[in-house]
Amino acid sequence: MQQIGKFQLEKQLGRGASGTVHLARDTFSGEVVALKVLDPESINHPKIGKRLTAQFMNEASLAGKLAHPHIATIIEASVTDDYAYIAIEYVAGGDLTRFTRPDNLLSPEELTQIAFKSCGALDYAYRQGIVHRDLKPANLLMVGPGNIKIGDFGAAYLFHAQTTQITNIGSPTYMSPEQIRGDELGYSSDMFSLGTVLYQLLTGQRPFYSNTLAGAAAKTLTESPAVPSSLREGINREMDDIILRMLAKTQAERYPSWADLALDIAKVGRFSRFQSAVPDSEKFVALKAVRLLGHLDDPELWELVYAGKWSWLPARTLITQEGESGSSLFFLGRGQAKVTKQGRLLNVLDAGECVGDMSYIKDGTIPRQASVESLTEVLLVEFEKATLDKVSVKCRYQLALALMDSLVERLALGDERLVQAG
Repeated sequence: MQQIGKFQLEKQLGRGASGTVHLARDTFSGEVVALKVLDPESINHPKIGKRLTAQFMNEASLAGKLAHPHIATIIEASVTDDYAYIAIEYVAGGDLTRFTRPDNLLSPEELTQIAFKSCGALDYAYRQGIVHRDLKPANLLMVGPGNIKIGDFGAAYLFHAQTTQITNIGSPTYMSPEQIRGDELGYSSDMFSLGTVLYQLLTGQRPFYSNTLAGAAAKTLTESPAVPSSLREGINREMDDIILRMLAKTQAERYPSWADLALDIAKVGRFSRFQSAVPDSEKFVALKAVRLLGHLDDPELWELVYAGKWSWLPARTLITQEGESGSSLFFLGRGQAKVTKQGRLLNVLDAGECVGDMSYIKDGTIPRQASVESLTEVLLVEFEKATLDKVSVKCRYQLALALMDSLVERLALGDERLVQAG
């Protein structure tokens, strides 16, 4: 079995014009990775060798720098006289290309979740000084239903790079007008490309289709696409408006930020509260609005999204019982709840407030000090102690700081009430 560096090659996953992607195993850790290996003949090609090498080094430079749950992690890279490779997190579900066929489209509901997560990942990358520049279905990798990771940053534009950046790069049929013209690029260029991808995944058609690349470029620059809902039933008008705004010809006409776009997508993707499933977009928006968690970065918030048990509860549902044991921590995503002790009302909790922090901190060794009952319909997330112990150290640390702040505020409020009573 062939080996490159410490990686043992198990099978070929794909082949491009300049290299091969293998399923490989790290012989030290046993971890399975996707190993992108650059062909020696590509490096030495008289016409395109420099550009291909520069692309490869561009992606290699991002190793260890993009830590986001919806970006495929670039684990490490190596370039020697014998070989050049990049080890990338392996995503077993494959890419989204197969879902661009009209007879194999994903549901609009699932695509809203993919769109929402893509926004967060691209916003994170942009805040690191990166524009992807090559968004297409082949570079969106399927983790599970409604869940993706963005891969292949070989064409990425790095704002803070010390070397000259390559231009005229990317997949022409997904390029923004400004990318086609060779203008300066910002986050809005990726927004246009993502809009093109979503349009194709929703309808099974490209918004600016032509038999030639020149024709597709001309349409991208001058023509407006058909409204998505005119090509497929089940697409609502709100999603039409979002996609068409993403595909606006000028950057000023598109969304002013990834956050603004993500919030509109979340509104479209919100399920009925009477259904058992809560979409990930709604979970993230709920945690993002929690003041106590305001100093957590998006990757840590996504860890909490996936670590929690989420549910809608009707009014007058008991959440915790005074005197019972338990170590779970709860947050109200929406709605209100009342806190009582021995039947006496102590407080009314609003969306964004937490329940059970003392029992969580003391690992369930002290009983619940009060009962908590929903006053309205409530979106509730429960974090079990054992589950939170498995999130990253940084996430646990930031959560601990948030809970400390909450306790200090409550103690200060208690002192103020004692003074007023005295």
